Amino acid sequence: MQLKEYEFWFVVGSQFLYGPEVLKTVAARAEEMASKMNESGALPCKVVYKVTAKTPEEITEVVKEANYQDACAGVIAWMHTFSPSKMWIDGLQKLQKPYCHFATQYNRTIPNEEIDMDFMNLNQAAHGDREHGFIAARLRMPRKVIMGYWQDEDVLARLGAWMRSAAAVAFSKSLKVMRFGDNMRNVAVTEGDKVETQMKLGWQVNTWPVGALVEEIHAVTEEETDALMTEYESLYDMATENLAAVRYQAKAEIAMKKMLEREGCKAFSNTFEDLYGMEQLPGLASQRLMAQGYGYGGEGDWKVSALTAVIKAMTEGMTGGSAFMEDYTYHLENGNEYSLGAHMLEVCPSVAAARPRIEVHPLGIGGKGDPARLVFEGHAGKACVVSLVDMGGRLRMICQDIEAVKPIMDMPNLPVARVMWRAMPDLRTGAECWILAGGAHHTVLTYDATPEMLCDWARMMEIEFVHITKDTTPDALERELFLNDLAWKLK
Repeated sequence: MQLKEYEFWFVVGSQFLYGPEVLKTVAARAEEMASKMNESGALPCKVVYKVTAKTPEEITEVVKEANYQDACAGVIAWMHTFSPSKMWIDGLQKLQKPYCHFATQYNRTIPNEEIDMDFMNLNQAAHGDREHGFIAARLRMPRKVIMGYWQDEDVLARLGAWMRSAAAVAFSKSLKVMRFGDNMRNVAVTEGDKVETQMKLGWQVNTWPVGALVEEIHAVTEEETDALMTEYESLYDMATENLAAVRYQAKAEIAMKKMLEREGCKAFSNTFEDLYGMEQLPGLASQRLMAQGYGYGGEGDWKVSALTAVIKAMTEGMTGGSAFMEDYTYHLENGNEYSLGAHMLEVCPSVAAARPRIEVHPLGIGGKGDPARLVFEGHAGKACVVSLVDMGGRLRMICQDIEAVKPIMDMPNLPVARVMWRAMPDLRTGAECWILAGGAHHTVLTYDATPEMLCDWARMMEIEFVHITKDTTPDALERELFLNDLAWKLK
């Protein structure tokens, strides 16, 4: 499903204590709020008012319905009036969708002349939120709490960001990853427990033979290739005369997309160590598929492939871009330190600062022909890099804040896409913290997904989240990781 096809159910808490007129007013206000929030244009998905719940049975029934409706990506609860929290126990225990406690109220301000006991009985969000918050805390359930006035831009922005994370959970639960070959030999961090990951995140990770891809490439027609070449020429500068190499990448793109679509896969991985029967490592082809929303992982790294797909689904419609990335080398000039991120070939052009160029150069590994690839610089801006690692018994997501910059040098002989950034809190401290946490060399670099969105997704998935910020120190992070180890062993 596309992001706009998901909806979030608005469930309002109350009880029979206040009489039918109050309940009628509560329901009318809830419908109005849902309608105006949708009309605001600030939310990526639709809010659907479902019920003013007054009994345990109503709450349980709407939760059961939400669990089995694919279009429902989450539940937003609001306590307009006081809703005794014991009524919510069975429903919340049954809930299998992301949950947001929206602590707001219908009126922005206290009306000096109107306020009386009737007003107080009708407007009890401050009262009801605390009762409702307790039961979620008592149940130890993962949830998002957003407090603020429901028409304020910053409040709706936070609600919209949470919606994106929740929709990415729905996407994740049905995500299939196509692996062409295994991961690179003897590499540790690209390994992982696929069964445990499917149980936890929903990712179905399986292998297809490279030979099947080779057959699919051979079946691509010249007419199909010509059409895609025309598209290439409209989007990129053709900075090579080796059009045969470019045409091969076009055939590889068409073939891989056919296989992905046929199998319902939204992510894929490959490795230069298994290219049997292929003429080139797919470079341009992989970049192009990522630009269309597919996840990719190099050297068989299926975890970062799936994570790329999830983040692209989460940030659908946003314009900063997200890309498979790898830390390559450092610039260690005192006071002017940077990381240079790149990959052999496969960085998504969604992060490009200007129109990319198609170039053909030798690869030096893999033993195949010179592959075509898109070459460009990433654009400047605030971003983060994200890694997902298997810690044995649990998954850990590591997120580091960065500031991408225009590369400080031209690097005219580096024939790959590249992004340069300042790591937070600084390169040396940030790298020490990343290494202490076990962060991989493969990441997703995203200008769109915020740390809060990624933390929300990790919380919904019930996996560990580690955030390296401008304020992080190695000592504090070591204590955090030690306590996390203890906490997760108890789960």
